[in-house]
Amino acid sequence: MHKTYCILRKLRSEYLNSVRCYAKRVLPVDPSDYENLPVEDMHMKSYKDTSLYGWGLGEYGAIGHHGEVMKNMSGPDDPRLRLVIRPKRLNFGELNTVTDIAAGYGFSAFSVKKKNQCKVYGTGLNTDSQIGFHYQKKDSYLEIVLVPLPIPLAFKWPEKTKIKNLAAGRAHLVIVTDLEGVFILGNNSYGQCGRTVIENENYSGSRVVHKLLQFKNDPIISAECGQDHTLLLSESGKVYACGWGADGQTGLGHYSIQSKPARVLGDIENERIVKLSSKCDCVLALNDKGEVFGWGNSEYSQLFEEGDGIQQMNRPIHLKKCTGFGKIIDVAAAGSHCMMLNEAGDVFTWGFGILGQGPNVTHNWRPKIIPPVLFGRNAFQSDTVVRAIYCGLSHSAAVTNYGDVYMWGKNKERCLGLLQKFDQFFPSRVAIGASAKKLALGVDHSLALCHPFGS
Repeated sequence: MHKTYCILRKLRSEYLNSVRCYAKRVLPVDPSDYENLPVEDMHMKSYKDTSLYGWGLGEYGAIGHHGEVMKNMSGPDDPRLRLVIRPKRLNFGELNTVTDIAAGYGFSAFSVKKKNQCKVYGTGLNTDSQIGFHYQKKDSYLEIVLVPLPIPLAFKWPEKTKIKNLAAGRAHLVIVTDLEGVFILGNNSYGQCGRTVIENENYSGSRVVHKLLQFKNDPIISAECGQDHTLLLSESGKVYACGWGADGQTGLGHYSIQSKPARVLGDIENERIVKLSSKCDCVLALNDKGEVFGWGNSEYSQLFEEGDGIQQMNRPIHLKKCTGFGKIIDVAAAGSHCMMLNEAGDVFTWGFGILGQGPNVTHNWRPKIIPPVLFGRNAFQSDTVVRAIYCGLSHSAAVTNYGDVYMWGKNKERCLGLLQKFDQFFPSRVAIGASAKKLALGVDHSLALCHPFGS
């Protein structure tokens, strides 16, 4: 029996080998046939081309990660609830298509791609209703929001309206739409919401959302917020301002409160402005020719030459100190220092603070270049250039053409995301597993809107 089984097994093996070794194709293979092969749709989940990262102080919900940590936290004192020391990919960005981000003083806002009323979400401090009214229980509301919640906005055409830009100040939020004007909510103590200041108004638990409609003939395309003032940029390049003007940051020719948006004139009256930047009380503006203008606080030589003795300017002036560096394509104004980026991809800083030029350089009254090698330009990647610059109150960032993020400055509450607690005196690369599309820097936290590498 066993002998018969062995013979059959041998015959089967010889047959299979003969087929494998001696079978021949009757017709030749046409290489073009591969191009005509049908590609079957496997009905897989669509791949999102954006992702959202956050790091820094998250104790009060500014990063919106509490819901993720609570699922597996070790206890109420879990350190992950307070600090996010490295860039963390946020679930909110996986569940929604985020189109824009803004980081204020302890709060964040996100615009998402939806065809309903829930187009903007907020998380973090809500002491002045800067991220909307959120009902908790009878006669109670949330002053701290730990996860992103939709901000109630009364859109007239929710199916068509899109969010064009978000901007966040110390305690107010500006939302720019394409069809329904500008929404501003939060603290209005200095008129930064573009409405009349009401004495002793209670902003906590407020349902007030102010809507600006006076720009129909020249719609607003973007906004910028300082601490307590608001700047609006129109489609034709005109600038409008409202809010606190004690240091001249509104640029309206006075140092008083401005409760209704008014056009900023001065040296930019006949210019087409394409970019505004202000994080505190100094403002930089960039026109379409690559020229830089400024107004507001100049205590640290942000606007004037050293020794001029001028510490405030209430109208825009052309900054002569920013000429001779090629065409400028981006600007950023922090609390006590400024930055600019030319078309060659070089970054220049001036003012006071950590300027990215080492621990021994804390004050430049004229723009000085940060060595390009610190942004990854070397013999192996000689084509690396910086494409965008950002700033918080006391920390700065740059994004290269490869999507890499470099940060430096005060490392308050680990807002640099560098896995260290010390200040960073020169640009250092931040470990983000994606290509950065836009950054938003607050006072002690940072956000990054990214897309996959190579896309």
